[in-house]
Amino acid sequence: MLLGAQLRRLREASGTTREKAGYAIRGSESKISRMELGRVGFKERDVADLLSLYGVTDTRQRAQLLALAQDANTPGWWHRYHDLLPGWFQPYLGLEAAASLIRTYEVQFVPGLLQTEEYARAVIRLGHGRASTGEIERRVRLRMARQQIVTRLDPPQLWAVVDEGALRRPIGGPAVMRDQLDALIATTRRPRIRLQVIPFHVGGHAAAGGAFTILRFADADLPDVVYLEQLTSALYLDKREDIDQYASALGRLYIDAAPPDRTAAILDRIQDEIGANL
Repeated sequence: MLLGAQLRRLREASGTTREKAGYAIRGSESKISRMELGRVGFKERDVADLLSLYGVTDTRQRAQLLALAQDANTPGWWHRYHDLLPGWFQPYLGLEAAASLIRTYEVQFVPGLLQTEEYARAVIRLGHGRASTGEIERRVRLRMARQQIVTRLDPPQLWAVVDEGALRRPIGGPAVMRDQLDALIATTRRPRIRLQVIPFHVGGHAAAGGAFTILRFADADLPDVVYLEQLTSALYLDKREDIDQYASALGRLYIDAAPPDRTAAILDRIQDEIGANL
């Protein structure tokens, strides 16, 4: 998807039509459209031919884009779970793994990258109530494997804003929630993770439309991507005006939320209130 977006921008900047680009790689206009949307694999020869057509002669830029084409065709670690993953979610796993900064806002659940195993199991059961025990466990393993990106040697920076309602909703029961809150309190001490809570008393706020994630990448030539997950599909937005609007909403959320240095105290208070109900 990132490579496709880059190719689209280069094509438009050069004034080349999709029809002409398709002819250059012995394809069609629709093939160029699918490539630019990230819906098909990439042949390095095709990418090289398109770069020449678009007037990209800089050796470093060509090498970066051709390397991206190689990466796009390499199966990710999640490939072994392909039978569980809808086609619209698989691209997100690749983008998430490649991101240098992940900014997310969650309304209903603790962010997936910060969920404990028991909490994740309870969430997955909500969405896959008819699944077998074996399938549920594989989905839990998949979610736990995703979390390796925040514990690796070069983790991305994760900045999460969570609505207080998500922290009080008794997913899995009070004991599971207490353990989840313990884990989040520990998270506040990790240098590459920033966690903020939007308290109930804030009332309405900038992101009333629902949860979303903004992914940023180390390569400055790659655009940010906004990810919006729906029940049976997802949207990937990379147009500048869309990114700016979501980034602005997130910026206001950072202001509306309690400061990061108060997060642990808020979590402690919620945990005590849950414990009083046990």
